[in-house]
Amino acid sequence: MTTQLTAPANPVLRVAPAAPADAAAYFRASLVFHADVSDVASAFAVEGDPGFVVLDSRSTASWDQGHVPGAVHLPTALIAEQAEQLLDKAVPVVTYCWGPGCNGATRAALALAELGFQVKEMLGGFEYWVREGFAFETWEGGEKRAADPLTAPVDSEDCGC
Repeated sequence: MTTQLTAPANPVLRVAPAAPADAAAYFRASLVFHADVSDVASAFAVEGDPGFVVLDSRSTASWDQGHVPGAVHLPTALIAEQAEQLLDKAVPVVTYCWGPGCNGATRAALALAELGFQVKEMLGGFEYWVREGFAFETWEGGEKRAADPLTAPVDSEDCGC
C-alpha cells in the first residue's frame, strides 16, 4: 500500500487556521495591547476625559514636525527617568511613534509597562493619524490634511470596522 501525500491547496492554508476558541483568545489579546488611530480620535472627539493619555515617544524634532493634539511628549530614552513625574499610573497610556515601519511605540510601551503603567500601542502611529485626515499640531500651529482614500473612507466618518 502506498501513501500519497498531497500538497496544500494554497499558501494561505499551508498552515491550517487556529481553532475558533484559540483564534478568539489571540484576537482578544491583540485588542488588549493595541488601539488604532480611528478609535483614539473617536475617543478624543467626545467631550470630557477619554480615560487615557496619548504619549508621543519620538524626538523633539519629530514632535515639532507634527504630533497628535493633546499628546504628552516623552522620548523613549527619557521614559525611565521622567515617566513617573509626567504620568499617572492610574491612567492608561497609549503610545505612538512614526508609523507601522517603526517599533518605537513598542519600545516605549515596554518601558512604561516595566515601570508599572497600563499601556497600549496605537497602531499606525503618527503616519496613519495624518493619513486618516485627523488634525495635528506642529511647532507652527494646527494642521489637517485630506484623508488618504487607501486608509479612510472618502464619503463617511465611519469605516464600519
